[in-house]
Amino acid sequence: MAGDEDWREQRRRAVHAHAEAESRAQAVEQAAAAELVHRFAADATARGLRPERLRVTSYDGRHRYRTGLTGWYVDRARSRAVDTRGNFYLLTVPNSLRALLFGTVCPPVPPPLVVGRGGRDGESLPLAELLDRRLAAGDDWP
Repeated sequence: MAGDEDWREQRRRAVHAHAEAESRAQAVEQAAAAELVHRFAADATARGLRPERLRVTSYDGRHRYRTGLTGWYVDRARSRAVDTRGNFYLLTVPNSLRALLFGTVCPPVPPPLVVGRGGRDGESLPLAELLDRRLAAGDDWP
């Protein structure tokens, strides 16, 4: 039975080491993506892109709610945005009658280095390219 215990302990350590490595890799990726988002906000401000009041969409897509956020939508679906302080947002929330009346709060999320990775449609795009496209479009963004 000692062999079984040794094997279990070895597996536990291996799983723990793998989880720590994954956590470190994710932290590095999020830091790099956050830097891209901060740089985008600074470049957008320097280029004079007009920020706008950001709105969120309900999960079912039928309602749009006010937020206290000001920034730039970075995708045509208006489901991702960067605020003027360089925070990244996913702009979807559950349906809410209260949000229809009073607006809603949308917390910032860690930006991904690849937008759409793992999505069902198979379309993904590096965050740097998405932000560069948005900057290049200027205020002519739809």
